[in-house]
Amino acid sequence: MGMKDQFQEKSEQMQQQAKRKADQAKEQIQNRGRRREEDPNNPQRGREKSEERYDRDHDA
Repeated sequence: MGMKDQFQEKSEQMQQQAKRKADQAKEQIQNRGRRREEDPNNPQRGREKSEERYDRDHDA
């Protein structure tokens, strides 16, 4: 195998690896977003509920 072939082979491997990493990162971000919406223990959801309670208490 010549130098040019080795370089091209290495380049293709690196491109495939970068694509896999990008796909994994994209998948993780999507999963994180889904989990946040579905998770009943999510602190952000609790914060929204406490704000609603605060508003109701103030209205009374």
